[in-house]
Amino acid sequence: MSVNPRTKDGHGRLGSVLSGLAVAVGCVLFLGGFALGAVLYQPYTVPSDSMTPTLAVGSKVLAERIDGTDVRRGDVVVFTDPLWGNVTMVKRVVGVGGDTVACCGTDGRLLINGKPVDEPYLPKGQPGSNYVFSTTLPAGKLFLLGDERRNSVDSRAHLQDAAHGAVSASSVVGRVDAVVWPSPTVLERPASFAALPGGISGPGPVAPLFYATVAGCVLILAGAAYGPLARLAASKQAPAAGNTRDRVSA
Repeated sequence: MSVNPRTKDGHGRLGSVLSGLAVAVGCVLFLGGFALGAVLYQPYTVPSDSMTPTLAVGSKVLAERIDGTDVRRGDVVVFTDPLWGNVTMVKRVVGVGGDTVACCGTDGRLLINGKPVDEPYLPKGQPGSNYVFSTTLPAGKLFLLGDERRNSVDSRAHLQDAAHGAVSASSVVGRVDAVVWPSPTVLERPASFAALPGGISGPGPVAPLFYATVAGCVLILAGAAYGPLARLAASKQAPAAGNTRDRVSA
């Protein structure tokens, strides 16, 4: 007497176990990645063209919820400040507490503590600023500029305010890690700031969370599809097996 390795619905017991396991693991990855992403990240819409070409106006971005003390030079941050109208804005941090930020050097580059800094994210051929300025930041303050320096209303425009263009680090509510629309991409940290004291920030977990969520979707679909595909394959094999038995018995 032979043992039938298949279940009544036509697909193998081992395949059933593996497909169920794939669905279970997929649900954990998908729901875990999605839930953790919702906790760690907040979506925002870029309100102006001051961050072009890095961020186009209307871009949908994901900002990691961070404390202001975690901000580093080169970060693109989301913040609100009463002296700036108390509206949500997106700018790049170029100076932190204790820095002297000035522009421009003889080659048109931004100066941090007297040292020129390369800014590869600026539009090609654009200098660090279209007018001269210099300021020293108190502790706990940030100097914020847009990547489109000709159009950006940023710290330079507030140099005559009480805070002299500086924004409190506590005003930061998030650090932009990725663009999700219209061109999905992960923002790179500018290496030119790495040599300065404090260095640059590390990458956020947006990429691992994205891959975990996608992997979860793939496993769920693959596990769910196994049963119907196995039954379809078994139904195609059954007539052929029957014909073989008929020929042998004849």
